[in-house]
Order: sequence, then structure tokens, then C-alpha cells
Amino acid sequence: MSWKYFKQAINVGCYSLGGFSLYYLISNENNKKFVQNSWISDLKPPSTKWDKNWDHRDPSALLKSSLPENPTPDQQNKHNEELEKVTAKAVRHIILIRHGQYNTHALTDKGRILTELGREQAKMSGLRLNELKIPITNFVMSTMTRAQETGNIILNQLDNKKFIIENCSLIEEGAPIPPEPKVGHWKPQNWQFFVDGSRIEAGFRKHFHRAAPDQKEDSYTVLVCHANVIRYYVCRALQVPPEAWLRMSLHHASITWLSIYPENGRVILKLFGDCGHIPKKSLSTA
Repeated sequence: MSWKYFKQAINVGCYSLGGFSLYYLISNENNKKFVQNSWISDLKPPSTKWDKNWDHRDPSALLKSSLPENPTPDQQNKHNEELEKVTAKAVRHIILIRHGQYNTHALTDKGRILTELGREQAKMSGLRLNELKIPITNFVMSTMTRAQETGNIILNQLDNKKFIIENCSLIEEGAPIPPEPKVGHWKPQNWQFFVDGSRIEAGFRKHFHRAAPDQKEDSYTVLVCHANVIRYYVCRALQVPPEAWLRMSLHHASITWLSIYPENGRVILKLFGDCGHIPKKSLSTA
């Protein structure tokens, strides 16, 4: 078979493979044959890189002095000692729990109390936390009625309550940022994003950061709050576009778990919307 007909046969074979991820690249100039995987050509460098100083607590950013261009051994040792003093050693675990199902028909927050199902869901989440034996260090509740109820029901299920209990208005429900893509049936006014967004972001900055350098043991902070807040915080913590928050769904009384490590401020999502502790018949989202 001549080279001309051989090339034609190869081309026909490539077309007949359709979506099969193998193609042949033939060089006429050097008369060499190459085989490449088609998916390799689709690989691109990351659009963004991890910002290790996202919480403004990266050790190198905390030092007031910097090393000279050609440091002496003594200068290098002193710098390393100073760096060690401001470097976090422990992991901060943030456990976010959505409130239980509530009365959505009430006109004011006081009337938006948990339904009977919502109270059952909250109890099951409390039992789950108790079963996991998590050494909670801080228990923080949104000041909205449904979150307060949920938080108190959870507290009643815990055997060990040797931790700090707080209320926080910054993590109340709201409209964090205009979502992308837009959702037709949910259209808050721009002023709502302007007002709620800054408050919810302030809550993120308060509760999400790596451990202080003097923290010896890992800590576990529970935040009992709301779906919009949790979804936005997950996006912010993972450094994905925060406008993606509305692409996620959360069941009532579900558990989301994020861990903030001292190395580079790395954040790991261990659980998102976990509701395996709630029977199928008791699941709800709205």
C-alpha cells in the first residue's frame, strides 16, 4: 500500500472512531507518526491560585521585618524564630448546621417558629453531634427565631456542654451576593444585597480564619444558621466564585464541616449538607 493511501486509511479510521479519545498526528515533513491523548490538549493552567493570606494571618505577612537579600546565618535563624512565633499549629474546625423546617407563612421573625418536623430534625442533628463526640469549643447561634430554637434543641441532646455559647446577628439569613446564573423566581432588590452582603461577609471574617499561634489544640466551632449563609461561606472558604452559592442545595438540619489548616491556610470541605442521620420521610429543604 502506498503512503498516500495509507494516510487516507488512517484519516477514515480517525473519523470512524467518533468520540473515542485517541487521534493520530502524522508529520509529512519528517515522515514520523505521533500518538496523543486528546484530553491532554484540553488541560489548562489553573485560572486562580490559592491565596494563602486569605485571612491576613499568613506568618510571613505578620512579620514586621523582612530578611535582607543576602542574610547571614544569624539573621536567617532569627527570622525563622520570629516566623515560628506567629505560625499557627492547630486546626480550626467549623461545623455549620442549618435550622430545622419552620413556619414560612409568618410575617415577622417571631412567628417563624419551627414546625413539629423542624423540631424533630433539630433533635436528630443534636443526637448526631453527641454521637460523634465532637469536643465542641464554641457554639454560636444566629439570633433569628428558627436558629435559636434549633440551637437550643441541639444543646439539649449534648452530654458535654463545657463550651462557650454565643449569639451572633452577623450570621442571620439574608441575600449575600447576586447569584450567577440568576434565578427567575428569587429576585431580591439590590439594596438587600448591599445591606445583607456586608453583614454576612463580616460574619465570615469573624468566624473563618486559621488558629491563633498560641492555640495548642484543635478547636471545634458550631454555627447554627441558615442556608444562604452556609452556602456563601463554603464558596468563600474554598476560594471558589462566591456568586456560585445558589447552585447548591441544603436540607434542613443538615451538617456542613469545614477545616482550616495552619499550612498555607488550607481549607478542606469534609461534609456538605450531610443529612444521613435524618430518615428520608423527615427530609425537607423549604
